[in-house]
Amino acid sequence: MEQRISLVTLGCRDMERLTAFYETLGWQRAESPEGIVVFDLIGQSIGLYPLADLARDMGVPEERLGHGAATYAYNVREKGEVAEVVDAARAAGAEILKQAHDVFWGGHIGYFADPEGHVWEVAWNPGAPLRSDGAFRWAGY
Repeated sequence: MEQRISLVTLGCRDMERLTAFYETLGWQRAESPEGIVVFDLIGQSIGLYPLADLARDMGVPEERLGHGAATYAYNVREKGEVAEVVDAARAAGAEILKQAHDVFWGGHIGYFADPEGHVWEVAWNPGAPLRSDGAFRWAGY
């Protein structure tokens, strides 16, 4: 198995509401089959898929999926952008879990949950600057 992620699928109960949330943040849909919404990112994609269908596809009860202890990170180029993104998420309907703040490792982060509870970390990491195309690598360029 190659060390990569191609697609992250977020199971959702209200596809319209969650799609509208991400579109309000400025994301644009990729062409996709009926029943799934896909947003192409840099190097991978995020799909929105009905939670009941996802559970059925896996062969597990819907209750088993819930929301795990995972975050999806969105890194920014400048420290001040963290608060800007968190504020935009709030305006789009997110629950702010933690306002933008400095952290022990020298960065600046904030957390929000989308309307279905998927948790996003917005981070500025001076030790891992984004490439000019926005791509992230743990060790930087």
